[in-house]
Amino acid sequence: MLSGRTPFWITLGGLLLTLTAGFVNAIGFLGVHHHGLSHVTGQVTLVSIRLAEGDGAEALRGVLVGVWFFVGAVLSGVIIQRSELSRRGRRYGVAMGVESALLFLGAGLLIQGNERGEYLAAMACGLQNAMASSYSGAVLRTTHMTGVVTDLGILIGHWLRREPLEVQRLRLLVVLLAGFLTGGALGAVSFQTVGAWSLGVPAAVMLVAGAAFTIASHRATSTQPSP
Repeated sequence: MLSGRTPFWITLGGLLLTLTAGFVNAIGFLGVHHHGLSHVTGQVTLVSIRLAEGDGAEALRGVLVGVWFFVGAVLSGVIIQRSELSRRGRRYGVAMGVESALLFLGAGLLIQGNERGEYLAAMACGLQNAMASSYSGAVLRTTHMTGVVTDLGILIGHWLRREPLEVQRLRLLVVLLAGFLTGGALGAVSFQTVGAWSLGVPAAVMLVAGAAFTIASHRATSTQPSP
């Protein structure tokens, strides 16, 4: 996680990504098979439970959600090169565009009653989590809140030991948690209103965000002095 002052654009980006992930995850829980889509831990436990119950079909669905999340993370590694993590590379805009496409495709499948749309949504979450996992030393987990809550606990524990409170870090963590919570609420309301069509909302948000990031990156590059 970042130390010192957190740039505003990282806070804003983290908020946008957690809103999106919370939105998608709520749709997964409220969908046909009630799977979380933005994390793997719950899927591993669910697979264990279903195997113990002898429900091989549901166990397989849980496995596939985890597998497609993993594939999304692999795709993120292909798109974003490690050497570019020290600057605002254009590839982040590409990654967000790919995530948007996966969510749009997933929405189209779910609207047709095809459960494979959930796998594409899980893939989009895996791509996003890997994309945001490291940037200039900043570890941002945006598709699950375990790490965020753990870091909050560590900060408060240090503060109780009378160590200086890292206010900037605390603020970022609270923003991420609030974003995921708000996204989940919005996703639930949207799904109850328009069903599978609601997955188009985070898809559109990521499309706009990816385009904005790419434009900003081009402008930043064009204004840099030549070596």
